[in-house]
Amino acid sequence: MFDLIFSSPVFFLIQALSLIIAITIHEYAHARAAVYFGDPTPSLEGRVTLNPIKHLDPIGSLMLLFLGFGWGKPVHFDPYNLKNPQRESAIIAFVGPLSNFILAIIFAIAFAYTDIIYIVPFISMNVLLGVLNLLPIHPFDGFKVVGGFLPEKQAIEWYQLERYWIIFLLVLLIPVGGESMITQILRTVGGAITSVLIPGLRVF
Repeated sequence: MFDLIFSSPVFFLIQALSLIIAITIHEYAHARAAVYFGDPTPSLEGRVTLNPIKHLDPIGSLMLLFLGFGWGKPVHFDPYNLKNPQRESAIIAFVGPLSNFILAIIFAIAFAYTDIIYIVPFISMNVLLGVLNLLPIHPFDGFKVVGGFLPEKQAIEWYQLERYWIIFLLVLLIPVGGESMITQILRTVGGAITSVLIPGLRVF
């Protein structure tokens, strides 16, 4: 997307705006869910807000914008403040990607009624962030989602894999057939979802 700065600066700005909105809603959902389950940590850290400055990670945002994968500023919560730490941690993790899919659906409905092409990046960015964060490796949300629904013994073994996250991530970044596995996953799954939301329009 970097070349859009020169070839289509307006479209690049729209991509940047869609990124800001997607990450803000994603992290806000995490914060709101943690507070709902009884943990005041996100409130104390000022994360229960729709102010994007509170949620954007500079490096993660740039990587997502230019490389297709990245992250926002993680929302911290204390599992010891939760009644059911394992299950509720999984829910807190899941609502982030879920919020992006819901937002993508809302934008898709808007696009269906208006046919304004500039809405498409708001759909694709939310789908991209939602799919990316459901990958079942740390530090993505999918890691906690999987751990939250495993039996206690298996969950303990699962969380021990967290220490090897950099290895798993590097494997996903290894080019296979000209592009990384993570790109192939995002293209395949993201493409399938967007083809449902905006039929006939290829995005990924």
